[in-house]
Amino acid sequence: MLDTLLIGSNNAHKVEELQAIFAGLPLRLITLHEAGIDHEVDETGTTFEENARLKADTYAAISGLPTLADDSGLEVAALKSAPGIYTARWALPDLDNPHRSYARVLEELKGKPFHDRIARFVCVIALARPGAETVVVEGVLPGIIAEEPRGVGGFGYDPVFYLLDYDQHMAELPAEEKNRISHRAQAAAQARTIIEGWVRGSGQ
Repeated sequence: MLDTLLIGSNNAHKVEELQAIFAGLPLRLITLHEAGIDHEVDETGTTFEENARLKADTYAAISGLPTLADDSGLEVAALKSAPGIYTARWALPDLDNPHRSYARVLEELKGKPFHDRIARFVCVIALARPGAETVVVEGVLPGIIAEEPRGVGGFGYDPVFYLLDYDQHMAELPAEEKNRISHRAQAAAQARTIIEGWVRGSGQ
């Protein structure tokens, strides 16, 4: 009987988003910490998909549980799709800068015109089960890197990610709206459909 889904992450923000998106499923979502797993996967892939697969396959093998893992990040056209898979490690080294997660992007784009600030958030989710083929889905959210941050919601690059359709920064959106339209929400919605199939197939 399928009643537990392992989230291949200890990122509290990410887990909170996924719990909201998967609300209503007859599953208990647990983190790596809750599963007693302290192994850290070496993300040696060169794409979001490769890294998501590495994490999902590894943690499914260790735990024996159906596992969801993702790799996500920001791609900026004028920076040749950087920071990309290095998004989480692209921050300035100044640990005292509360805005260090996005300060480098703003610095790199300083003085750049609107058309050079085109960007997108990408999320790839891999779903792995022991003995089954791993399934991969993707979500993409286009936007613009603003010249200055706005909003207090979200995390990471959300304060500088401007959404044309909303005329708002990602960090200005209510959490429920972000969880509906974000790159992670798009990928997770597809993942939810797959997981629902797993649940039905398990006899629940």
